Amino acid sequence: MTPKKTAILVGGGPAPGINSVISAASIRLLLEGTGVLGVQDGFSWLMQGNVDHVRELSIEEVSRIHFLGGSHIGIARANPTKDPQLLENVVTSLLRLSVNQLITIGGDDTAFSAMKVEEKAAGRIRVVHVPKTIDNDLDLPPGMDTFGYQTARHVGVGIVKNLMVDALTTSRWYFCIAMGRKAGHLALGIGKAAGATLTLIPEEWGGKHIPFKELVDTLVGAILKRMAYGRQDGVAVIAEGVVLDIHPEDLQGLADVERDAHGHLRIAEVNIGELLKRAVQKRLAEFHKKVTIVSKDIGYELRCADPIPYDIEYTRDLGYSAAKFLLEGGNGAMVSMQGGQFVPMPFAEMIDPKTGRTRVRLVDISSTRYAIARRYMIRLRRDDFEDPHELAKYAATAGISLEEFRAQFGHLVTQEPPKLHLETGRKEPHELEQISAVVAKARGLKK
Repeated sequence: MTPKKTAILVGGGPAPGINSVISAASIRLLLEGTGVLGVQDGFSWLMQGNVDHVRELSIEEVSRIHFLGGSHIGIARANPTKDPQLLENVVTSLLRLSVNQLITIGGDDTAFSAMKVEEKAAGRIRVVHVPKTIDNDLDLPPGMDTFGYQTARHVGVGIVKNLMVDALTTSRWYFCIAMGRKAGHLALGIGKAAGATLTLIPEEWGGKHIPFKELVDTLVGAILKRMAYGRQDGVAVIAEGVVLDIHPEDLQGLADVERDAHGHLRIAEVNIGELLKRAVQKRLAEFHKKVTIVSKDIGYELRCADPIPYDIEYTRDLGYSAAKFLLEGGNGAMVSMQGGQFVPMPFAEMIDPKTGRTRVRLVDISSTRYAIARRYMIRLRRDDFEDPHELAKYAATAGISLEEFRAQFGHLVTQEPPKLHLETGRKEPHELEQISAVVAKARGLKK
């Protein structure tokens, strides 16, 4: 009988730490006498029934790739769930390769594909998924990052820091569009850590369509407020997912923009930075203000960066755990490290019953973390409109009356989160018990 093997493939977009997962998993499997196949380009070839794009991995080959960015075995967004035949091709291809175990590395779309492959295999192939995305939007417990996020944020902060110095030096504004198709974790993480002037994420609008004018006015209001204090410079970090929530009527022609294999709008085809730049400059011209604005996408520079030590250690844990889970008979789960312990998360628990897709974790705008981020942003706030002296300063900067300023920009604070109030008193035992129960529930744990 031909010895059984484990296949490893990577789907979605690159993220720092992929090679560390491949390395750790491969070494663990090979030391146990299990052959390891690196599948090139995700599901692309397998779903065509092509088994030529795989290669045997060795300890010598993978032992030092954990330091490197990118993917040692390539990557692709190929989606085998579009057609049952494609799923059947994937399973048949793996069986032809004598594969009885599969490790997938990817984000929510790859996780969904992994789940469907496991279902189609019906016990013939055991599957485990390793969560990867710099967007940090997989449905892991609160406070637990997806691998690659911390490295991407680290590199992104360095870029924004340099742009902030350039903005100050040249008296200009930068609109930095950060990756984050569905959630604003990366944009917020970069903006908050760098001390950017303001950060805009789709969660601010509660999943509703964003009026383009409101987005423009938010940026214009921040620029005018900054001017009122004698500064002509600033950096706004904007999550790319904001464009997906702009009201369709405000973005004519988007229907013609190319979409990827999962049906997602190719955001790179929508130059939201240039779109916002022109609209903001036009709006500022109404107040006889001319501001130099530069749009800058920061995303592709982050995805294949060499992982920082945090992500190297994290991904070695994930890769080892994925291999060990399969070796011990595990199946149909996503690996996670919770409190320093390995915890498998069954595929069935990852599905949102409303959408039938894997759940997406959004930024909690009711959290203390987000409230603090908002407090350090320079943007029009509710208390600005409650202070006539401050408001008069901004109105004078815009060259309009206080009443007119209120009429033009007052709508920006209607959905502002409530002020942050921290508990300062000593908690009684029963209160601590209640808080513990709430935290446990949020983490999906049992008391």
